[in-house]
Amino acid sequence: MARTNTVVRTLHDAGLAAWFGGTLMGAVGVNGAADDVHDSTERLRVANAGWARWAPVNAVAIGAHLVGGIGLLRANADRARTEPGVKAASIVKSVVTGAAVAATAYAGVLGTQTAKGEGHPARGGVTPAAGTPSAAADAQRKLKVVQWVIPALTGVLVVLSAQQGEQQRPVGQVEAWVNRLAN
Repeated sequence: MARTNTVVRTLHDAGLAAWFGGTLMGAVGVNGAADDVHDSTERLRVANAGWARWAPVNAVAIGAHLVGGIGLLRANADRARTEPGVKAASIVKSVVTGAAVAATAYAGVLGTQTAKGEGHPARGGVTPAAGTPSAAADAQRKLKVVQWVIPALTGVLVVLSAQQGEQQRPVGQVEAWVNRLAN
């Protein structure tokens, strides 16, 4: 009987897709829309409201990705032990995932700090104005960078996932088997 990993693979891939796409859309769409709000004292409120609506969905997406990733690690434990490159790729992917989770959590903390500037002028969701309180302005400047770090890291995860999928192709399996026999 064939053993499939459809459920965990779906959790892994759909969670990653939502995490990547949502943060990219947020950096471009949510923060970009806040920049276009006519009343400069409303820009932070608009950006923070958009991100607050996304946060629970993003948390579920990240959780799904992590559950799926753990399931895939368990399902492929033998491959990681025996096939060249699988263990290293899994370690790299785990490190990048950890960095993406940390960056996402940090963005949440920074978002909370920017919310304290609501009602004060701002040039945009991640761009302070002269009248933006200093703590909120500092958080905005950091968010301006972090908002791009998250989709960059999750984009790397998309590439690593594709690479690991290629390792499971029959040609890769045969090469790994031949290498095991030769050693």
